[in-house]
Amino acid sequence: MRARALTLSPCPYLAMMSVRCSAVVFDGAPLVPDWVSPPGDTMLDLLDERDWTQQQLADRLGFSLKHVNQLIKEKVSLTEDAAIRLRNVLGASIGFWLTREAQYRERAALLAAAEHNAAAIPWLELFPLKELMEVGALVRGRPVGKSKPEVVGELLAFFGVASPAQWDGQYARRQSAFRRSHEDQDDVAAISAWLRLGERAAERMDTPRYNETSFRQALGQISTLPRQAPEQAGPRLRSLLNAAGVTLVVVAALPRSRVSAVARWLNAHRPMIQLSLGKTTEQFWFSLFHQAAHILLLSKQKTAVFLDDPGRDGAHSIEEKEANVWAHDRLMQPAFGQTEDRFPTAEY
Repeated sequence: MRARALTLSPCPYLAMMSVRCSAVVFDGAPLVPDWVSPPGDTMLDLLDERDWTQQQLADRLGFSLKHVNQLIKEKVSLTEDAAIRLRNVLGASIGFWLTREAQYRERAALLAAAEHNAAAIPWLELFPLKELMEVGALVRGRPVGKSKPEVVGELLAFFGVASPAQWDGQYARRQSAFRRSHEDQDDVAAISAWLRLGERAAERMDTPRYNETSFRQALGQISTLPRQAPEQAGPRLRSLLNAAGVTLVVVAALPRSRVSAVARWLNAHRPMIQLSLGKTTEQFWFSLFHQAAHILLLSKQKTAVFLDDPGRDGAHSIEEKEANVWAHDRLMQPAFGQTEDRFPTAEY
């Protein structure tokens, strides 16, 4: 059966419930310094002022000449004990020496990260960077020249991985868990970015342990919400799902992902529905119940990620057909207050 062509009303729920990410900022500044000054530089300046040799400093500190030389050249770390001795011999506070050491280590690490990230610049080309900047997942700006290694770092932090190799292990190699409703859902980078936006949104939500009975009861109450004004129905929808242990996030679509809805389990006790439909109210509710069907009917497939695009025809898998039938049947119930003509359904 196919739905008849209709003029559908714009969906007001998505803008109301959509989420944005907090951008990642490194060192409070947009650029990594290209130089570092170790505490040894300060030690040498003070030796010059006092016309001391390193041996004289070593004698006063109670360290060997070799150890003083290693401190100056940053071949050994400046410890709390060394900071106490330097305070007594050269002056300044213990905190001053420890802060100099910490700042040097931090900036040295930033430089090392920039060099490491520079090798991963080609990796950036896989992702929709402009759109990720627009939603706040990355710092706004053109990823050109010297800023590209920093963008690599931001993207790694966004995905919560240490390197592109770990991204590959966490996302690209997990394609076997994807349950695609369409064959052209093959851009893993774009899909993984959209999924990660949902994950980050879910991380900021406090959701109790999933309860299937409560979820079924919640869906019964949700079936009455389309009769309410969007400003009332939206918050009520999220509240009902959250109380049943189901996280709902609405995330803007990303180019090339060709995914507008996902049902997945973030862990063994927390299912999530992620939507990005921005067209009509009818599609919103149909997509919501379609994803709910995946959670209820396939609750044992907790590693699966069901990638859907309900606005398109051609979903042929058994799971998709079952979810279509389940959602269609629930939306046709009298409590929902709708007629069959108003809900598009794929063939089944």
